[in-house]
Amino acid sequence: MKKRLTIGDLAPAPGSRRPAKRVGRGPGSGTGKTSGRGEKGQKSRAGYSRSPLFEGGRMPMVRRIPKRGFRSLFRVSYKGVNIGLLEKRFDAGEVVEPKALLEKGLIDGRKPVKILGGGKLEKKLTVKAHAFSEAARKAIEAAGGTAEILP
Repeated sequence: MKKRLTIGDLAPAPGSRRPAKRVGRGPGSGTGKTSGRGEKGQKSRAGYSRSPLFEGGRMPMVRRIPKRGFRSLFRVSYKGVNIGLLEKRFDAGEVVEPKALLEKGLIDGRKPVKILGGGKLEKKLTVKAHAFSEAARKAIEAAGGTAEILP
């Protein structure tokens, strides 16, 4: 009969793990006295930490390079979908909404949707999205469909 594997039988592959380095254990250990930290200085002390941006006291690169532009906290980032894709992926009379776009793999579902005017639309569709470009709205209405803005 085969022995069942239990959690107690699990072990790392031979040679894949090293024992922890025991520092400060006397002169014979190889890491005694200064415990592998060298002599004196800030880096040899307990509690030492330094910003990765610190450059030894000179003016850091981050502060030497001029700042440009700004990012609005209130900017809304949309996922754009062209009407040409709606023409290919949807049948006439269907309702196009974010849920349907997600099911067809046209969006990832993390951002609000904006319908853009790239391509041609000749099918009558009811399109529900968070925003529309002017060209997209005209193309949808010209094909006999409706463009509804979601809250």
